[in-house]
Amino acid sequence: MYITKLKLENFRNYNIQEIEFNRGINVIYGDNAQGKTNILEAIFLCSMGKSFRTSKDKELIKINSNYAKINIEYEKSDREGKIDYIIADKKNISVNGVKIKKLSELLGNINSIIFSPDDMEILKDGPQKRRKFLNMLISQLRPRYIFNMNAYNKTLEQRNNYLRQIKLENKPENMLEIWDEKLANHAQIIYEFRKEFVDKLLKKIVDIHKNITDNSEIIDLKYISEFKDKESYKQKLIENRKNDIYKGYTTKGIHRDDLEVYLNGKNINLYGSQGQFRTAILSLKLSELYVIYDEIGEYPILLLDDFMSELDDKRRKKFVENITDAQVILTGTHKLVLENFKYNIYNVKDGQIKKQ
Repeated sequence: MYITKLKLENFRNYNIQEIEFNRGINVIYGDNAQGKTNILEAIFLCSMGKSFRTSKDKELIKINSNYAKINIEYEKSDREGKIDYIIADKKNISVNGVKIKKLSELLGNINSIIFSPDDMEILKDGPQKRRKFLNMLISQLRPRYIFNMNAYNKTLEQRNNYLRQIKLENKPENMLEIWDEKLANHAQIIYEFRKEFVDKLLKKIVDIHKNITDNSEIIDLKYISEFKDKESYKQKLIENRKNDIYKGYTTKGIHRDDLEVYLNGKNINLYGSQGQFRTAILSLKLSELYVIYDEIGEYPILLLDDFMSELDDKRRKKFVENITDAQVILTGTHKLVLENFKYNIYNVKDGQIKKQ
């Protein structure tokens, strides 16, 4: 899987820009605030349907313009494809000339993995970042997961609204059983998908991490969830009902799941050094790469936003050794020298890209 051409119009700081990529490594360099990350963002939008930088579509449109367009041409082992992504008053997304009706129709056409310095926060921050990591991985491969996530979140919002009505308007508590049943149904499916993919990641990450650390560290992943089965899940909601009513939101549930990472038996959040965080996120992302490959038979496109500068020479070499078969589009402030590799180099300045 690889992108052959990207065209931007009124996207971020670009007027009109067209870029052709090769199947291997593509290096985009330039000073800060010139538009490097915007390239990766445009590709990610066409892959996942949302930005990894903002939730506000208006920020994607060039100042003094009323629309933005992204056109991507790509090739997979069995077909060619094209995605047109238009941002105006409403989003309009087409795959091979056919307008999609829901986001799940976009996902899976271009599989991608984004690396950025902010990814360190996946391990350092709270469970929300790690749930997001799992959600992005699974969503690309299992459309049913997206449906159940959306349904769960909608039901959760309805339950929370009703909790506040009970507290403020004395609505009957037994009506919560309707939402408890729905939450349990969707939670079971979400739990099963998450457990499946954490197991898949674990099978990949152990050997990858041993290789990166020269067998000095053993990594482990643990999926932490309050879900065991539907009946105990509903019972937990009942047991916490009074507390939920008092607080006005659902305090227990699969929306509070976590993915814990351990190095040599110790939780990295408590005992990890800066170098260990870098190596662990590197291993986690590479595991994601190979899990996607096993699922679809092709490597996803790797988008590296100033990520290589975060690595020392040893980690950089280990990383490159693991991505030789994937298309890589990476950004940085300096030309990156990769020995024994052929790659395209592009310079970005003031929203203009020139191949060198």
